[in-house]
Amino acid sequence: MKNFDTTLYFITDSTGFEEEEFLRRVEEALEGGATILQLREKNKTTREYITLAEKVHSIARRYNVPLIIDDRVDVALAVDAEGVHLGAEDMTIAQARNILGEDKIIGATAKTVPWALDVYNQGADYLGVGAIYPTTTKVKTVLTSTDTLRDICKAVPIPVNAIGGLNKNNIDILAGIPIAGICVVSAIMKADDPKGETETLLAIAKELTNQ
Repeated sequence: MKNFDTTLYFITDSTGFEEEEFLRRVEEALEGGATILQLREKNKTTREYITLAEKVHSIARRYNVPLIIDDRVDVALAVDAEGVHLGAEDMTIAQARNILGEDKIIGATAKTVPWALDVYNQGADYLGVGAIYPTTTKVKTVLTSTDTLRDICKAVPIPVNAIGGLNKNNIDILAGIPIAGICVVSAIMKADDPKGETETLLAIAKELTNQ
């Protein structure tokens, strides 16, 4: 059985940071208790992505936190990451599972119940559902209602995480929905105190998920 916890799913954004500062913030988030880490790089070359992923993976291993690579199965393979997260325009879940095998974590983005059921049946281990709020990390943001989020949680037996513009001041919109956790990007990456912010968000996420 794969061992992972999506209670506080931290997604990186290196935009505007020198590498040293970026890695410092990643480490602070792990110190603060992020339970799973996704490296998301949309604009790096394959070689640059792999080089950064190796550095991030070495930090994540120290904290025993799984590293998930966004979009790129090849990068995940190159650094022996614990998993990959795939969207609608990426390789299918079934194809990725054939390449990565049964032991790796494969997550998928889902915005509808039919899509959630499809990727679950292909072998996805968890889902990211959103965006709940508008987000600054993507040019195109399609919002997902909390009703749809609730319906997806009820439709599949795997962990479902809410994503999209979430921070400590607006997460209460998720109260009562049976999510496994929350995904955060800017709330941690742009925080003055990434470790402290992570600690706060983890406490809220645990409360939301009745831990």
